[in-house]
Amino acid sequence: MTTLNVAIVQVAPIPLAIGDGIEKAVRLAREAVEGGAQLVAFGETFLGGYPLWLDEAPGAALWDHPGTKALHRIMLEQAVVANDERLLPLQELCDETGAVISIGAHERVRQSLYNNQMTFRPGLPVLDHRKLVPTHGERLIWMRCDGSTLGVHQAEWGKVGSLICWEHWMPLARAAMHNLGESVHVAAWPTVREEYALASRHYAMEGRCFVLAAGLVQERDDLLDGLERAGGDAAARELFEAIEGYALNRGGSMIIAPDAQIVAQAGDGDETLVAELDLGEIGRGLTSLDTDGHYSRPDVFELRVNAQTKGGVRWE
Repeated sequence: MTTLNVAIVQVAPIPLAIGDGIEKAVRLAREAVEGGAQLVAFGETFLGGYPLWLDEAPGAALWDHPGTKALHRIMLEQAVVANDERLLPLQELCDETGAVISIGAHERVRQSLYNNQMTFRPGLPVLDHRKLVPTHGERLIWMRCDGSTLGVHQAEWGKVGSLICWEHWMPLARAAMHNLGESVHVAAWPTVREEYALASRHYAMEGRCFVLAAGLVQERDDLLDGLERAGGDAAARELFEAIEGYALNRGGSMIIAPDAQIVAQAGDGDETLVAELDLGEIGRGLTSLDTDGHYSRPDVFELRVNAQTKGGVRWE
């Protein structure tokens, strides 16, 4: 294949209520695939919504805050788990159409939550990528992952992988992913503000790959609506109502070529951003720069990646 049709679904998630969010994601992904998309990307934690209250709600990070504790309980109850039957419609859509879908979610593993950018692919299990380092206040919610979920999916048109948010400022994580030879990279963000766009464009240039920088649109009212769908809680509602402002995540998604040029860019609202990619641009760009090959110095620099699962407890 020399061309690839891609789409970024930039819309408001349904915070907290993951079952409702899956229904919305399936409907929108199907629309994108029926429009010709072979790869569809959603932003960071689309399923469950980005936890905006960590940055926007006064006092959310205070010890023993009742609203924060209530929200953590709800997120644990709602989060996706391994082999979650609620996700089957996404897998069935991929199996039916041959499309690949990248979507973020809150995932529960035992008693902890992870930020997982899942890749659904036809006829194969979900490819997980769990965030290596939650940023700043995110550490109140998400666990750090080990190196076992650094990987790519081999599609008929090339390889696709993903990193989440500030992982794009981890030089060694980028180097590891470049070594895997991505044709298309999904950069999952809560919103694609200026510095996030810079990181995404740099990744495209450095990795000589196309980048789908996928952001969300999210408002305070979305948090309140999702909370009610998830069963409601007075303390959590009070926390949300203390948030000032209305529009909190403003989209800004973009599709970027291997030379860092912007192929397509979304606005601030709900939008499905589409593009046809010329995969030949990758090989043409490698003429001058291959950071994993002729522009590397393996005699000077060496990177070792521990891809083992680290569960913390070994039952023998």
